[in-house]
Amino acid sequence: MALPEVLDAILARYHHHLFSEKRYSPRTVSSYEHDLNDFITWLEQQAGAAEVPSPLTIQTWQVRQWISHLHRKGLSGKSLQRKLSSIRRFYRFLLRENLIENNPVVDVQSPKHARKLPDTLDADTLERLLNIESDDILAVRDRALMELLYSSGLRLAELVGLDLHDVDQRQQQVRVLGKGNKERYIPVGRTALAAVAKWVQQRAMLAAHGEPALFVSKRGTRLHPRSVQFRLNHWRLQQGLEQHVHPHKLRHSFASHVLESSGDLRAVQEMLGHADISTTQIYTHLDFQHLATVYDKAHPRAKKK
Repeated sequence: MALPEVLDAILARYHHHLFSEKRYSPRTVSSYEHDLNDFITWLEQQAGAAEVPSPLTIQTWQVRQWISHLHRKGLSGKSLQRKLSSIRRFYRFLLRENLIENNPVVDVQSPKHARKLPDTLDADTLERLLNIESDDILAVRDRALMELLYSSGLRLAELVGLDLHDVDQRQQQVRVLGKGNKERYIPVGRTALAAVAKWVQQRAMLAAHGEPALFVSKRGTRLHPRSVQFRLNHWRLQQGLEQHVHPHKLRHSFASHVLESSGDLRAVQEMLGHADISTTQIYTHLDFQHLATVYDKAHPRAKKK
């Protein structure tokens, strides 16, 4: 079998591995495969008229050369880390399939990048955003979904993926399917539970027959993520807020406020569904910023004259 045919067969098996075995979303699979195709294209360009090297025979120096090439083109450290992660995942698959003996990406590191702190809303701003007095059915729905986003720190995809039975009023918790279809249960506050209960009482006026989704559109079907983003911006303008509001900002605010009050990093990690605690640790920097601000205002030796 010629090299292109062998490679096509391997890539087809890899696609099945990501989509059917790992059960990643189509968007995630597309992202991994896009990065891998970029790497293969670069290898072909480097070969020129010479024979194109097989990904099965790639050496570590070639991966480093590719990353250096992308770095010179101006890609950020975060983008380089993502591309390396994609390639590393592919070579782990090749190892599992006994197609290679060593992973050439294991010891390759990308340039470090300055990690941007998440943007959050303070408690007063959130109070203004969520203080919706209208009894219009869409207003009731929107308040319920915003309360739930902030109360439990849900991702946007997790929110729109909720079904009616996922919110347990008695146990005061919500069942969520996160990344990789990992299930977790998150506490829900009383205010959010009350808002959801009010919405559920009116939901039948919109929901199509047999529709299981907790949040539905005017057409009666599951609410689309873009619709949630649009409605949050609608209420941001309606409530007179200057800060931009998006679903992930409510998630960031949830994490920051819970960590600031409790100091329990592990609990916040579990509620957010982070696989690695280093992802959650970004919120400790937010907490430190808060402490530093208080210190600067309160400590006699810190006050500016």
